[in-house]
Amino acid sequence: MTSEKTVKNILKASSVIILLIFGGMAFSMIKGAIPAFREFGVFGFLFSSDWNPTEGKEAYGALPFIAGTIITSLLALVICFPLAFSTSLFISEYYRKTKVAAVLSTLVDLLAGVPSIVYGLWGFYTIRPLIAELGYAGQGYGIFTSGLILAIMIIPYATSISNEIISMVPNELKEAAYSLGATRLEVIMNVIIPGARSGLVAGYILALGRALGETMAVTMLIGNANIIPTGLFSLGNTMASVIANQFGEADGLKLSSLIAIGLLLFAVTAVVNAIGKIIIRKFA
Repeated sequence: MTSEKTVKNILKASSVIILLIFGGMAFSMIKGAIPAFREFGVFGFLFSSDWNPTEGKEAYGALPFIAGTIITSLLALVICFPLAFSTSLFISEYYRKTKVAAVLSTLVDLLAGVPSIVYGLWGFYTIRPLIAELGYAGQGYGIFTSGLILAIMIIPYATSISNEIISMVPNELKEAAYSLGATRLEVIMNVIIPGARSGLVAGYILALGRALGETMAVTMLIGNANIIPTGLFSLGNTMASVIANQFGEADGLKLSSLIAIGLLLFAVTAVVNAIGKIIIRKFA
C-alpha cells in the first residue's frame, strides 16, 4: 500500500513538473511578445507582410512566415499521404507477419529517428541541385524543395502511426468479408479504411504538427526570403526558419517580434497535436 502511494505521488509530481514547464514556456513567450503586440497590435502583427529592421523605421509582420509555414506543411502532407498510406498497407495487410514486412517496418522506424539536420544536408547536396538542373527555382531553393524534404521526413512517422491504426482493425471483420467472397482490394476499401479512417486522419494530423515546427532542414532549403510565396518554386521563410536565422542578432522590437512568432508557432503546433491525440483517443 505504501509503495503504491509512493508511485502515485511520483506520478503526480511528474505531472505537476510538466505543467509547470508548459506554463513557464507559455508565460515567458507571452511576456517577450507583449512589446511587439503593443507596438503593432495583435491583428496588425499577424496580417502584416512588412519586415523592416531599419532603425527608426522598424516594422514587423508575421504574414509571410505564416504563409510559408502553411504552404510547405500542406505540400509535405499532400506528398506524404499516398506514400505513407501505401507503405502502411503493404506492411500491415499485404505482407503482414512476414520477414519482408518486419525488415521494412524496422527501416521505417530507423528513418523516423534520423535527425532533421541529416535530411537537410541530404536535401541540400542532392535534391536541391537536381531541382536546379531541371530548371526550377534558380539554384534549387524554395517552397517546393523544402516541402519535399519535409514530406520525406514525415513519411516514416506517418507510416508508423498508420501501421498501428490499421493493425487495430479487428481480424474478424476482414475474415468475414473474405468468407463472403470479397477481394483484397474490396476488404481494404470497405472494411479497413472505414474502420481505421478516424485514426488515420489523426495520424496525419500529428504528422502535420511535426512538419509545422521543423526548423533546420527547412532553413537550409527554403531560400530565407521575407516575402509571401507567390508559387511552389518561390523563395520564402517559415516561422521556425526565420527564428533560426535571425534570433542570434536580434534585440529590442525585432527580438520581441521573433518571440511573438515563436509563441504563434507554439500555439498552432499545440492545437494541431491536441486535435490529433483527441481523435486517436476517440478511435481507440
